[in-house]
Amino acid sequence: MVITTSPLVKTCTLQEFWDLPEPAESLEAGADQGSALHDTPRAALWIDDDTYLEPDLMYISDELKARMEPAHWTRADIVVEVISPSNANDDRKTKSDTYQAMGIREMWLLDTERKEVEVQSFEAGKSMLFKIGDILHPKVLPKIEIPVSALFA
Repeated sequence: MVITTSPLVKTCTLQEFWDLPEPAESLEAGADQGSALHDTPRAALWIDDDTYLEPDLMYISDELKARMEPAHWTRADIVVEVISPSNANDDRKTKSDTYQAMGIREMWLLDTERKEVEVQSFEAGKSMLFKIGDILHPKVLPKIEIPVSALFA
């Protein structure tokens, strides 16, 4: 089963996602500051007016979206972080604690070297490890089944 939010969304493998080019920076004109270059996050979860996190992927239900300002999301149902040896400790500790404090329901850590997915269910207070051959059953989306092998194809 493939889940997509829009017919305009292209389904791609993890490698195709990694190979996507970075978006061009956007120029915004300030009313009394002239033109300035601003780094605007593509998809961010805001901690406060000046601080945000950019998960690699996130799922926000329509119900949750309706309770937030469209340009200022502060919560998500699921966040996904692709970890590597250089950021594994930060993702497992700092980001995990931050996402939990923000009210995120689940965090998925995709380990591309081990081909494993660690799911931290903050609502249930437990962590589960899924490997190739396992089927991921998100607590947030109970009718969805995702073969772990499909995440690393």
